[in-house]
This record gives sequence, C-alpha cells and structure tokens, in this order.
Amino acid sequence: MSQGPDWTLHGHLIGRQGSRRSLNTPALVLDLDALDANIAAMAKLAAEAGVKLRPHAKTHKSADIARRQIAAGAVGQCCAKLGEAEALAEAGIGGLLITSPVVSAPVVERLIALNSRSEGLMVAADHPDAVDALGRVAQAAGQTLAVVVDVDPGLRRTGVASAADAVALARRIQDHPALRYAGVQFYCGSQQHIEAFAERRAAIEERTGYLREVLKALDEAGAPAPLVTGGGTGTHRIDMELGVFTELQVGSYVFMDRQYLECDLTGRDAEAGAPFRTSLMVDARVVSANSPGLATVDAGFKAFATEAGPPTILSGAPEGARYAFMGDEHGAVIGPERTTRLALDSLVTFGVPHCDPTVNLYDSYHVVRDDTLVDIWPVTARGRSR
Repeated sequence: MSQGPDWTLHGHLIGRQGSRRSLNTPALVLDLDALDANIAAMAKLAAEAGVKLRPHAKTHKSADIARRQIAAGAVGQCCAKLGEAEALAEAGIGGLLITSPVVSAPVVERLIALNSRSEGLMVAADHPDAVDALGRVAQAAGQTLAVVVDVDPGLRRTGVASAADAVALARRIQDHPALRYAGVQFYCGSQQHIEAFAERRAAIEERTGYLREVLKALDEAGAPAPLVTGGGTGTHRIDMELGVFTELQVGSYVFMDRQYLECDLTGRDAEAGAPFRTSLMVDARVVSANSPGLATVDAGFKAFATEAGPPTILSGAPEGARYAFMGDEHGAVIGPERTTRLALDSLVTFGVPHCDPTVNLYDSYHVVRDDTLVDIWPVTARGRSR
C-alpha cells in the first residue's frame, strides 16, 4: 500500500462512497476511468499504425501509471532526467530512455550504475565529448550502454545541429567497444502546441523532411538508425501518418491539460470532440466568501504550474466564472455577476493549465471513480530532477 502524508490523511476514505468530497484540499485528483480510456485509445491508434509507444514519464512521474501503459502495450518509458529513471527503475519499470544529455562525471557514474540494474536502458547524446565520457565509464565498469543520437529539430535546446554531425556522432558511438548505437531521437517540442491542425501538420511535415535527410545520411554512412524515437501528444496522429518514427514519446495524452485541450489534435469537425478525456484535476475549497461576486479558494501558486496561465473551472461554480491567482495559497473564483455567491466550504474542481510541472507540486494522486476515492498513488519521481 502507498504510504505518506496523503495516505495518513485520506487512506481511511478509500472505497467509501462519495469520499472525494471529504479530501483535504488542495488535492491532485485523477479520474481512473478517464485515465484508462486515454491509455487504451492511444494504444489502439499506435497498434493500428504499426508504431510502438514509449510514453514520456516526465508527464506523470508515476510507476503506477507507467505499469498501466506498459500493460496496454508500451515498450517502456521516457524520462527527462536521470533521477526520474532511477525512481522508476527502483519501482521495477524497465525499457527506460533518458531523453536529456547526461554529461557531468557524477551523473555519468550514476547512469552506469543504473545501467547495471535496469534492463533496456538507453540514453540520448549530442556531443562527442559526452559520448567519450559515457564509453569510458561504461568500459571501466565492464558494461555496454545503448546510446541514441539526439538530433536538434531547430529548437537549439539539445541535439546535433546537422546531418553531418549526426553521422559523425553515430560513428563515434559505433567505434566505442562499450557503447551500442541504438538509433535517433527527434523531438519537435515547439510544434506540439500549435493550435490549428493544418498549421501544425505543415510544420511537422517540414521538420519530418529534415529528419528524412538525416536518416538518409546515416544510411549512406553505414549507420542506419535501428530506432527512430520522438513525437508527442500534439503531433501523434501526424507522426503516425507520416510513418518515419518507429516509436512515439507521447506524454500528456494521459491527462489532457488545458494547453492540449486548446489544440485541434485530429483535424476533424469540432463536434467530434477531443480524442482524449480530461483525467487530471485539482480540487479546492472555498475558504472565504465575503466579497460580492468573488470567492477565495485554498489553491494558489503552490497548487498549479503558472507559466501557462490560470486553470480552468470544471465544476463547482456558475458558468462563466473564472479563476485568478491571489498569492501562494489562494485563488479567486470570480463570478459572471456581482450577485454570484459560493457557499463557504464548497468544492471547486479545476483543470490544470500544464500537467507536467503541476504534478511535480504534489506527493500523491488521489485516484477516483465517480465521486469515490479508490486509491492513492505516489508521484514516484516527484522532485527527481537531477
């Protein structure tokens, strides 16, 4: 059973009908049926397209969710940081790909230690010095480490800058006796949230054309990529149709935060609705209601990631009400009319603006079915950013 402060507070509520309304707030709430439906829907799409899934755990940081994704057919998990990979490996999750560079000496030592106990571990690299360091420590430990070449899609965050650089790095990996060249990573992060489907498709088609050039250069150099990994929730259908990736690093589809709900993910008629359901929420309570048209809830900057704007109100307030941050601990629910009043201690449920950093603010998921708490799952890799 899960342990920790949330378990102490709420463990006795598990299985009690209507117990969601008894949670101490703010609480990170996960709708189990919506989560499972999202996992099943993406797995079905991938199977039909003949592409594998290695979902990105930077979204959920949860061994429990990872297990459900793997049970539905995923080949493993992506991790943004080594600490995330260590946390998931400790929980028995395999098939991990660390998608960010691992370069400093202490971190490389940890990586090689993890490689000895985590089946199927891979790491992305984008610089010859990093490859040399990985190979040197792996060889000293008597291990073989799988390395993928990270290719910059134009963001200039990480990745080799050209097809020629990709070839040079792949050859460097191939030439090291302690390294195995595993393939190529290509993640178009800036294109994921382009709201209009046609505009997003055009952007991805152009970037995929560049990826094809890189892969052709690798083929001609005798370093064909066994694995082509990348993509995301925003481009998953486009990536599947273009057929270049062998696996997709989709992440946010499990939760569907506001940023992705604002995107047309399918290019179909708006009446068809979003292909995935909102499963992640924050429940808060009204703690003050003395001003006409305004109520104060107990969820502020510490309850939501803030770089993507305010959360949306899903329930508990009149249509047209909006949320505004009021400080670290508090937020305002502003009614559409000055006569709007919310009862003290009433529950307001919010959709999160950006799921990944919001999840990292909490110790646990409060897993619900309808209005009943059915489990408490730890955020396994919370804070494991090193």
